[in-house]
Amino acid sequence: MKSLLFTFLFGITVFTCGAQNPFQNISEKNGKIGIGTNKPDELLTVKGKIHTQEVIVDLNGAVAPDYVFEAYFDGNSTLSPSYTMPSLKDLAVFIEANHHLPKIPAATTLSKEGLALKKMNLLLLEKIEELTLYTIEQQTQLEELKERLDLLEKKED
Repeated sequence: MKSLLFTFLFGITVFTCGAQNPFQNISEKNGKIGIGTNKPDELLTVKGKIHTQEVIVDLNGAVAPDYVFEAYFDGNSTLSPSYTMPSLKDLAVFIEANHHLPKIPAATTLSKEGLALKKMNLLLLEKIEELTLYTIEQQTQLEELKERLDLLEKKED
């Protein structure tokens, strides 16, 4: 009886697995692989979520935003000669007019065109470096104002 049950379950398993194509969501077109799509537009196109532990992105000629610090401390940047850090006043004017940060695509653009991870991560790092420098400047100003306030309070005593 056990062998008959085993044979039956084994037969059902083989029949069901044989009938299903485990690669039915994978397609190939012009050397490009599509997962979940029949129209891959890049070397690998995935229509859906990807679960991974890590993604490594090669920069391939992209410039890491060290140019922010180079321009700030040296007056210009050899890494990105056209880069200038905007003043907070200019930044406020831009944000008020455009409702997004300079160089960062607007939400409507992102929803239409998607997000290029390498480009966006480099832009976000640029913004983090700018924010860090703004914060350092503000901290220095706060400390100077505190010293001046302390001196004024001592004069009053």
